[in-house]
Amino acid sequence: MIDKAMIDKGRLRQHYLEWRQHLSDREWQDRSRRICQQLFDHPQFQQATTVLTYVPHRREPDLRSLWSVPKQWGLPRVVGRNLQWHCFDGKEDTLQQGPYGLWQPSPDAPPIDPAGVDLCLIPAVACDRRGYRLGYGAGFFDRLFAHPDWQHVCRWGIVFEAAVVEELPHDPWDLRLQAICTESGLWEIR
Repeated sequence: MIDKAMIDKGRLRQHYLEWRQHLSDREWQDRSRRICQQLFDHPQFQQATTVLTYVPHRREPDLRSLWSVPKQWGLPRVVGRNLQWHCFDGKEDTLQQGPYGLWQPSPDAPPIDPAGVDLCLIPAVACDRRGYRLGYGAGFFDRLFAHPDWQHVCRWGIVFEAAVVEELPHDPWDLRLQAICTESGLWEIR
């Protein structure tokens, strides 16, 4: 039996990925810059000492300008079906290309202790106003935050405003975000 939610997710994912790919370099950079400003201005981001983020891939919002903000930054490594988080010093020349073409830290980089993480900035293909996120479909973040060691970590979805919808199809294992940040603002999910 075919799951209608999976078909809908697939179609939505394709639509928003295509939309993102058609952004001009200038528009992508401008939208990304405005998202960075929204994050930088938010008190919770300012107070966070350890922040997990990502290297932009497939025209995801680019948060790299924030890496100069003095914080302990963490980046993920894909290991099998899971994400392992490592300290990152902001130097892109230390990154290695991993699965799916993602840039990630070396396995030798110091690991991040989940107990000390204040905030995780999660890229999304799309988000809905209830806090559900549409990713690439591999479930890495859902598996991560389902683990007891990671459940306390605050999760913010990072997405362009045009990819925020009223309601996305979701499955029982899909975890909600605590906030969504776009170039137009950051709002908490109630």
